[in-house]
Amino acid sequence: MRKSAYRTTITRLASDKRGATIIEFAFVAPVFLLIIMFLFDTAYYYYARAVLGGEVQAAGRSSTLETATDEAQTALDNHVTAVVQQVVPHGTVQFSRKSFRSYDQAATRAEPFKDANGNGTCDEGEFFEDTNGNGTRDLDIGSDGQGNARDVTIYTATLHYHRLFPIATMMGWSNDMSISESTILRNQPFDKQSAVKEGTCS
Repeated sequence: MRKSAYRTTITRLASDKRGATIIEFAFVAPVFLLIIMFLFDTAYYYYARAVLGGEVQAAGRSSTLETATDEAQTALDNHVTAVVQQVVPHGTVQFSRKSFRSYDQAATRAEPFKDANGNGTCDEGEFFEDTNGNGTRDLDIGSDGQGNARDVTIYTATLHYHRLFPIATMMGWSNDMSISESTILRNQPFDKQSAVKEGTCS
């Protein structure tokens, strides 16, 4: 009799599905929450990037004007920071401006030279454009700052912030995020560019 009652109890417990949903939810919930946090984290990143990119483009265009003094450039940077921090309140933004004489120089970075023998190297006796007038052929001729009239300037803003959600800790990722946006524009021709001196490779 006792064995029969025992078997009946075991059978009843084995077939009882009450509470099964709670157990299933306990398995599914962490994965579901992780996916949700990942989607929100990714959306937040792209939204912040879009805002930063738009402000960099606008500030870059304003920086090419003759009226873009050092004070005006600082004001533009501050405006970019203020707008971005409306989206990323605790973010910090760093700025850099690097100027070149032309788009070609902005792309290659190195001072151009006359490759007489076509070997791709500035050999002794070959002439090069001494853009900065230091007597040496430089591989990166960008000058810090907005540059002068007709110069081409690369304006870059880099946003640093911490992730909003704790997904980084769960996934073993870094909690620090960086977003960098750049624009390249030519300054207005409100004056003439300075003449370029010619140097000799040694």
